[in-house]
Amino acid sequence: MNPKISLTIGILCIAFSPIFVKLCGAPPITAAFYRVFLAWLVLAPWCFWKVNLKIATKDLLTAFLGGLIFASDIAVWNISLGHISATVSTLLANLAPVWVGLISFFILRKKSGILFWIGTGIAILGMIILVGYQNIINLQFNIGIALALLASMFYSIYIVITNNILQRIGTLSFMFYNMLAASAFLLMISCWQGNNLISFSLNSWLCFLGMSLLCQLTGWITINYSLRFLESTKVAIALLGQTVIAGIIAVILLHESLQLKEIVGSVIVLAGIAVTFLKPTLVSGK
Repeated sequence: MNPKISLTIGILCIAFSPIFVKLCGAPPITAAFYRVFLAWLVLAPWCFWKVNLKIATKDLLTAFLGGLIFASDIAVWNISLGHISATVSTLLANLAPVWVGLISFFILRKKSGILFWIGTGIAILGMIILVGYQNIINLQFNIGIALALLASMFYSIYIVITNNILQRIGTLSFMFYNMLAASAFLLMISCWQGNNLISFSLNSWLCFLGMSLLCQLTGWITINYSLRFLESTKVAIALLGQTVIAGIIAVILLHESLQLKEIVGSVIVLAGIAVTFLKPTLVSGK
């Protein structure tokens, strides 16, 4: 599959995540656990049958580390949804492109390029318009904002780690170990918190299933596949598109109204994403 098409499919899938979290009515850590664990249960038989799961010890440890970071990301983001609005939480959690660019520049010594920074600026401007600058200016610092910002940092670290390891091993091999570690970590936290793990309504179980099959399995297989061929900085900025798509889904499924500023902001976000995928024009000496 074309990696850009694969990335687009992944973004469409993970955009449903905040909808499922809001509708499932379960503790945020438990919702995160079932999102990852049910997806692993579906993936595991195929991996045992068709996938070569023998990988180098270094790659195995990296996959486990990535799983812990990914689990931390969705756990703290799910918790933040209970303290601040889904729109503001998603905005803050998707500041990952900024962190990825800074990590690439200061730690990995990679130049992101002028088009990346221009596109990032345009996309963030669009997200500010989408949310409303008054809402951002008037925000009071609370635990929800802190958790959403922390989630964005985990998100960026995961993208950088994933980009490196997927140059060496297959997508499904990585996801097998990655989600195994994430599931174990989230289960331990749920048990430590004394969360209910069984007694849920049919609606909750359907939401868990939707999160696992659509958001986790389909979404992250396609995103991780794209990371094998696309730069991590470009993938990070493209993932901002889930904020726009999540808003459209909320209009359709939750019957929320879409204001003019949200439409304008969405268009600007998409324009910023498009800029990051442009190639600089080189002037020939001929």
